[in-house]
Amino acid sequence: MTPRTKEQNEDIRLRRLAQIRKAAADVFLDKGPLLEIRDVAAQAGLGYGTVYHYYSNKGDLLNDLLWDALDRAGGWMGAVEFDPATASIRLLQLWAEDHSVYLLYKLAGEGFASLPEGRSSPLSNAFRQEVLTPFAALLETGSAAEGAAASGGNAAESPDKLQRAEMLLAAMTGCASLSLRRGKLHEEAGDIARLLKF
Repeated sequence: MTPRTKEQNEDIRLRRLAQIRKAAADVFLDKGPLLEIRDVAAQAGLGYGTVYHYYSNKGDLLNDLLWDALDRAGGWMGAVEFDPATASIRLLQLWAEDHSVYLLYKLAGEGFASLPEGRSSPLSNAFRQEVLTPFAALLETGSAAEGAAASGGNAAESPDKLQRAEMLLAAMTGCASLSLRRGKLHEEAGDIARLLKF
């Protein structure tokens, strides 16, 4: 038997991390902050020791899961012209496919209160810069890129615009919660968009 190469080992490590984070997002939807490493291991189909090898506690796991989700969180806005109904449906469908992105938006609406202060502030600032401000610009101008360019990169920094964007995203996460738990968010995305009068 030939030993694995460094590249093969790294590929296995990255796939295992993604598997653990996906399982953690699913467990967090059901248990919230009561999630335990053993629950994540069972959901992922891995041994407790394997998960513990990668994450020694649930705080580290949740922190990594949220930072990883932040990389994908704003991609739904794209560079296309803003149609509120289409954009909201696209975001809801992203949440149906990627529960960790849903959790990021949900926990952002709660001020990342389930994370320790040392971890919540950097994540909150990054979410504001990478998701909330471009979304506020999108609401204002119809294009996240246009809004950022028009204001020199400080798009929609007024507290009223950011607060409106925050409230809209919080309403969406609240409305999506039940559908997501039932596994029906893809089918019910249009109904949620109509309910919120997009």
